[in-house]
Amino acid sequence: MTNQKPSRRESILQALVELLQSDPGARITTAGLAKTVGVTEAALYRHFPSKRKMFEALIEFAEEAVFSRCQVILQEQEDVRVRLQQLSHLVLVFAERNPGLCCVLTGDALMGEDESLRKRASQFFERLETQIRQALKEGEIRQGLRPRTTAARGADFVMVFVEGRIQRFVRSSFLRLPTSDFDEAWGLVSEAVWG
Repeated sequence: MTNQKPSRRESILQALVELLQSDPGARITTAGLAKTVGVTEAALYRHFPSKRKMFEALIEFAEEAVFSRCQVILQEQEDVRVRLQQLSHLVLVFAERNPGLCCVLTGDALMGEDESLRKRASQFFERLETQIRQALKEGEIRQGLRPRTTAARGADFVMVFVEGRIQRFVRSSFLRLPTSDFDEAWGLVSEAVWG
């Protein structure tokens, strides 16, 4: 069995993520990215017609990685409290393992880029919130677990927890891990949602 060398496209995306992680908040130029990858800017554009397409590819990777696993949790776990705990933990572990991607998902790396790209990144969290809201509604119907408030507000509260931890991770230059003290913090979230 031989280890396959990553494709040039994958190498470009990996280099972009590494640049985002190594210098959070810095503007990434195609010239700098090309230099990091060891190719010309023209070579970058053969694989991605624009920097926007590079960022979109990263967002798509994050969506595929997270939401394919979310579906497994939703199918295998009956208890809504455990479902939401596992979904939240999944997203936070993904964030912790992919710091550069966090900069894209939170929009930090997209400052100065096309506004529609920032909206595209926010769809990741909107989709997650929809799944959480749906799980809360199902929990109320199937288990009789009625949130203290509406499913929409309960989902909002869970999202504030998840997004807040990811934002803090980015803001701390990846020092404050999103999963730190997760069980204790989740206990507080659960108490706030269900009482």
